Amino acid sequence: MPKKQKQRNKSLFNRGLIKLVTASVIIGCGVLIVATERDCTEKEKELTYIHDKIEVYEAENTELQRILDSEDISDYMEKIAVEERGYAYPDERRFYDTSRD
Repeated sequence: MPKKQKQRNKSLFNRGLIKLVTASVIIGCGVLIVATERDCTEKEKELTYIHDKIEVYEAENTELQRILDSEDISDYMEKIAVEERGYAYPDERRFYDTSRD
C-alpha cells in the first residue's frame, strides 16, 4: 500500500501545480489586457491631438497659399513687418504708453 499512497500524492501535486500555473497565466493575461487597453486609450488621445494640430496647420497653410496666390504680396509683408516684427517707416512716429505696467 505505501506505493499507491506515494502515487496519489504525486498526482495531487501535479494537479495543484497545474492549477497554480493556470491561475498565474490567467492573471498574467488579465494584467496584459488592462495594460494594453490603457495604452490604446492613451494613444487614441494622442491621435486626436495630432489630428487637431493637422487641421490647424492645414488652415494656416490654406491662408498662406491664398496670400501667395494673390497678386500683391507687399501688403502682407508690410502687415507682418509692422505687427509682428515691430518695424516702422523712417518718417513714422510711434508713441508708447509707459504709464501702464
